[in-house]
Amino acid sequence: MKYIRTKTAIFRERPNRFIANVEVDGTVQAVHVKNTGRCRELLIPGARVVLSIPDNPDRKTKYDLVGVYREGLGLVNIDSQAPNQVVKEWLENPPKALEIFPDITYLKPEYTYGKSRIDFYFERGEKKALMEVKGVTLEREGIAYFPDAPTQRGIKHMEELIHAAEEGYETYLAFVIQMEGVNEVRANINTHPKFGEILEKAKKKGVTLFMLGCKVKEQELLIDRVTCVKEET
Repeated sequence: MKYIRTKTAIFRERPNRFIANVEVDGTVQAVHVKNTGRCRELLIPGARVVLSIPDNPDRKTKYDLVGVYREGLGLVNIDSQAPNQVVKEWLENPPKALEIFPDITYLKPEYTYGKSRIDFYFERGEKKALMEVKGVTLEREGIAYFPDAPTQRGIKHMEELIHAAEEGYETYLAFVIQMEGVNEVRANINTHPKFGEILEKAKKKGVTLFMLGCKVKEQELLIDRVTCVKEET
């Protein structure tokens, strides 16, 4: 996926989950933060950030904050909408080297299953599959961790995938690693132990994990590395 127009700025503060104050073109402006997670290790005063410029003159804020430069790591994309977009592109038209599902015959985003909206439903001939996508922006010592804050929604989605696996669906959890140089994702059990427990249960029940590494540029996010984790049964 690509952003049509971007520019850099300096992060100053984040008064709430949705708004940040940044210095851009010599003035401090309020911008929309496209991530409601904590991002505390990223959004620190003085950090260089990337803003996208939406084509909507009627918006209250002129910019969206979509990326942060972190020392020793480089650019981290924090746009919470981007993971689903890049996974959709990957499923629809994957590079040959990253092709995992060459036989998808039907693809539907935002599919209602049980009491949840699962990110993708697709069919491979007679096989039916569900895939939930999670963006990952938290890194420690070369390892990515999810979630960066407790997520009851994430627990609910995992429970639905487990139930779907028991009903015969192919089930997948795709972690989109929104930074370069990181290939492994672990459950952040220090922040949310329950998520770690249900992730292990999901693997044992047949849910396959994808760790999708990305090429991250100011104007682009692109999946370029795929690691598959499947529990042996």
